[in-house]
Amino acid sequence: MTSSTAAGSADRRRGAVVAALMLSMALAALDSTIVSTAVPQIVGDLGGFTVFSWLFSGYLLAVTVTLPVYGKLSDTLGRKPVLIAGSVLFLAGSLLCASAWDMGSLIAFRVVQGLGGGAIQGTVQTLAADLYPLKERPRIQARLSTVWATSSVLGPALGGVLASTAGWRWIFLINLPIGALALFLVGRHLHEPRRERGPRPRVDWAGALAVFAAGGVLLTWLVQGGVAWAWVSAPSLALLAGGLALIGVVVLVERRAADPILPGWVWRRRTIAAVNLALGAMGLLMVAPTTFLPTYAQSVLGLSPTAAGFVLSVMTLSWPVSAACSQHVYRRIGFRNTAALGMTGALVTLAVFPFLPYPGAAWQPTLLSLLLGASLGLYQLPLIVGVQSTVGWAERGTATASILFYRQIGQTVGAALFGAVANGVISGRLGADADLDSVARDPGAAGVRPAIDAAVDSVYLGAAAAAVLALVVLLTLAPRRFPVLDASAPSPAPSRPGRTPEPTD
Repeated sequence: MTSSTAAGSADRRRGAVVAALMLSMALAALDSTIVSTAVPQIVGDLGGFTVFSWLFSGYLLAVTVTLPVYGKLSDTLGRKPVLIAGSVLFLAGSLLCASAWDMGSLIAFRVVQGLGGGAIQGTVQTLAADLYPLKERPRIQARLSTVWATSSVLGPALGGVLASTAGWRWIFLINLPIGALALFLVGRHLHEPRRERGPRPRVDWAGALAVFAAGGVLLTWLVQGGVAWAWVSAPSLALLAGGLALIGVVVLVERRAADPILPGWVWRRRTIAAVNLALGAMGLLMVAPTTFLPTYAQSVLGLSPTAAGFVLSVMTLSWPVSAACSQHVYRRIGFRNTAALGMTGALVTLAVFPFLPYPGAAWQPTLLSLLLGASLGLYQLPLIVGVQSTVGWAERGTATASILFYRQIGQTVGAALFGAVANGVISGRLGADADLDSVARDPGAAGVRPAIDAAVDSVYLGAAAAAVLALVVLLTLAPRRFPVLDASAPSPAPSRPGRTPEPTD
């Protein structure tokens, strides 16, 4: 076989793997938002409006907790087995969701989905950095960012179409053929370098369990506070105290772990620590458009589920273009300044939303969605590429999982926090005795539409505050120039995983 033939074969295999990565990323992104426009149909069928926020929070919590575990495993066992195992678990959860018989079972099966989604998100981003050298890495990461943004914002539109035509259960069944194709491509075309057997990897399961317990207790406090019980009440205070105590347990367990899922070096490196916080703030603010804008479009503007989804989906027009162009910006002004420029635009856009007239016209939130997509496309990609460029192969899985972990932390807390804010505002407007299940089924009832409008305005103000936090973190903690490693080719998998020397900022 000639060298040109071998190179062509390698390029075809890499192209097939990239296609599988994009399909897998699309699945994980879709399922974080696709349920939002189908909530009225799901609640109408299964009931449980007061706990529907757990459809988002439960999924995101499971993704969040497992990201560091999968990152550690991918650095020790390799990327391929972790991605395959996670994809199978995700598809099994999707099938179970489609067979749910009440809200409790659907929430439980969404958690199963999330346990697989954590493997998909972290491993896909890490593999992308493995496959391409530093100079070409922005191109593949731009594609993945485009897929993530497009899938996230198309999710509500697709969910609306499926819920109003085939039925909400097809929101989950549609994952099966797409996931099966991705699994086939990964199994057939992804070939990782063979490595010698090292010591059996030590996974910090105690740390993972402690994080899951702490997050679950604190999320219950946020979601149910002000709805199921008053904020200042025995159940609320007990959950808050229990959550804080469990955070202390997490700290103790992680300090004693031989190989913690949240390694200390992640926070000792200024660049990674700053990006962790910055992407955490982005995850927090993204909940406002992806979860609450479709509800606003349906209940306040009176649009159909399909049209409500498309109000958000226009972000797909600006996000990919902005992400693809961001490399030309950060090569001139740096990763940090490019991200700060994008977040400034996001802050202005989010702050304008509460000033829209009531009830307003559909083009107004649509325009804001377009501008928000352009801003966030300029924000996220430079931070991901920047961090991955500061570490070698043996730390790339952990570093990538770390920044995604804190983005998911923000999104998980945001789903719970903003859900609690929205429920609290609606209850305050309609009275403490208002039946929130009835609100979901009949948004045209007296006083309901203004209450939902006020709730979404409050959520957007909270998202604007998160944008301010992101800007403060970038400008005060992140270095002006990221300590990029000099690498002109993809880092090969070492014969035994080892530690890359720590770059200095």
